[in-house]
Amino acid sequence: MQLLKLKPVLYSCPDFGAFVDEFKVTDRDLILSNDYIMAPQLEKTLCEATVINLEDFGSGEPSDVMINALLEHVSTYDYDRLIAIGGGSVLDIAKIVAVAGQETDVNKLYDQPLVKHHQLIAVPATCGTGSEVTNIAVVNRTVLGTKQGLVGEALYPDAAVIVPSFLETLPYEVFATSSIDALIHAIESYLSPKATPFTQTFSVDAMSAILNAYLLVREDHEAYKQLGQVLLQASTSAGIAFGNAGCGLIHAMSYAFGGKYHVPHGESNYQFLMKVLHFYRLKQPEAFQEFSDMLGEMLNALDPLAALEDLLNEILPYKPMRSYGAIASDPATFAKSTVAHQQRLLANAFFKVDEQEIRELYESCL
Repeated sequence: MQLLKLKPVLYSCPDFGAFVDEFKVTDRDLILSNDYIMAPQLEKTLCEATVINLEDFGSGEPSDVMINALLEHVSTYDYDRLIAIGGGSVLDIAKIVAVAGQETDVNKLYDQPLVKHHQLIAVPATCGTGSEVTNIAVVNRTVLGTKQGLVGEALYPDAAVIVPSFLETLPYEVFATSSIDALIHAIESYLSPKATPFTQTFSVDAMSAILNAYLLVREDHEAYKQLGQVLLQASTSAGIAFGNAGCGLIHAMSYAFGGKYHVPHGESNYQFLMKVLHFYRLKQPEAFQEFSDMLGEMLNALDPLAALEDLLNEILPYKPMRSYGAIASDPATFAKSTVAHQQRLLANAFFKVDEQEIRELYESCL
């Protein structure tokens, strides 16, 4: 039984300038990022690399349409290393670029062995993705009408670099949604049937760090800007945990909903977090008790799920699916899509669930 896989090599640099120096960034490097992230950095740091801004190819989370346009553009460049600086969208797309070669249709990559063509350095600029240490890239496949993960060993970055100064300019809403995503990574990987004592160590470390940060942010919403190292390390720990043990039902349910209504990934996952945890406790109370007790210790609460829900609502107020435009027929459609396209994730659920149970969970969130 495999207990833990650790890839890639992890680094830390205090700021972008230190990163450029340590990794000897040159004009043979290609940076994929967002203008709002890179523009302030390039004003104060000399960097010879070519920068491509993701928003030039579309908005929102990665879709096959957006990625194909980017692949067509990048195929004209001659470069040695690919450097991804950003949130989950940037990092996931960079993984795809690194293995695409001259292929300009991401949908074709789902049907062939993946081979890395460029060295990839991943620098998370939000505190939630964990993508810097996983071999998964999530794509909104418009050809299927849902998000779906592309998985393969070649998708692992070669290096992952924590740069805490990026969080100093991170908008509050991005902090909230991305860190909640990291918390869910930690929770789902802890509860996964594939969890081991080693993966759970990373899950617990991430949960504890994020919840402690939330207690500070609850008192001062600007406090997260000074917690960059803590939050980025927590996100990476959660990434190591779910990269090994997997995410489960919450992520599986989020893809159909997020894909249709273009809801950011962390916010889409948040939609189902508490309903799924209450469902787990109701269906398997004895098995769930260990997790519940641990959460209660972290939050110093007799009813840990209620305490978690209250704390999260102070960090990011919860909105039901209908506030995003969801309609009465969506739960049945989403449940069918989840069962049809998300078996990789459903296999990591706390226990096996069927389509009717998934539909009822969607209905409870409507």
